[in-house]
Amino acid sequence: MSEPAPAISVTGLKKTYGQVEAVKDVNFTVAPGEVFGFLGPNGAGKTTTIGMLCTLVAPTGGTALVAGRDVVRERDEVRRNIGLVFQDSTLDLYLSAEQNLRFHAELYGVPRPQVGPRIQQVMEMVALWDRKDSKVLTFSGGMKRRLEIARGLLHSPRVLFLDEPTVGLDPQTRAAIWGYIHKLRRAEDITIFMTTHYMDEAEYCDRIAIIDHGEIVVVDSPEALKASVGKDRVRISTEDSEAAIDALEKRFGLTAAVHEGEVMFSVPAGEEFVPRLFAELGLPIRSVSVSRPSLDDVFMSYTGVTIRDAEFEKSATKTWARTTGRR
Repeated sequence: MSEPAPAISVTGLKKTYGQVEAVKDVNFTVAPGEVFGFLGPNGAGKTTTIGMLCTLVAPTGGTALVAGRDVVRERDEVRRNIGLVFQDSTLDLYLSAEQNLRFHAELYGVPRPQVGPRIQQVMEMVALWDRKDSKVLTFSGGMKRRLEIARGLLHSPRVLFLDEPTVGLDPQTRAAIWGYIHKLRRAEDITIFMTTHYMDEAEYCDRIAIIDHGEIVVVDSPEALKASVGKDRVRISTEDSEAAIDALEKRFGLTAAVHEGEVMFSVPAGEEFVPRLFAELGLPIRSVSVSRPSLDDVFMSYTGVTIRDAEFEKSATKTWARTTGRR
């Protein structure tokens, strides 16, 4: 028996805005039923890619098939087969939850006899059926997100796109949202493509693609990516970071850098190395911490910076551009 066709297939996908390459020659596939994540800092090209896959942004080059349909030549067919939860809410706050879903059903041509039962089904999935008559403006941020996910599922799409699905929510609510997402995945037999810059959120994916500066640098499962790093991460705080970096190079042959205000480097068996560090570094150490490989370590291993440093760099660049008038 042949393998089923990919839910998403992308080859050489590009998007440029003038001289800026937002997405550069991207290639990947997503299997049916998979939860596939795009992990990267804000401004890395995640939202632009999802915009192209959802037919909202025209590619500059390359091809993309979603549910077997070309995103350029078969836009209407693609849209019938996808659900989309935007990063920013698009709910009508002055309508009830049920009215928001009925409006969506009308837009997507859901047969009228199916609308009522389907609305009840998806709202029960996200535990909002008891609030169907409440105006959305009375909902918390987490409830609005759940309603948007229910709306994205209403017309029974084959692929559900979630663009930063839990941005701005507290950790407890984020965890609850992911509980609902996995419940929906099992119930609906659906493929999920999501973007995120939260490391803990990427752990929920079957596979993730790390994207930075518009390029995919690696694709694999979270566990395989963490295993590929193989070393523990050590962070130290000293009075002179540059002197500490120099001492680590001279005494241990280690390459270190300052990330988030601390000197960071990687070694095998970090806990065993710490006594040597105190004995031989030759500089006072204020604090030290050792952590096992994480997705942040993976991101730093493949890009040279942590995801938070990358976001700070992009934010600083935007601020400089605004204040100087340069683009």
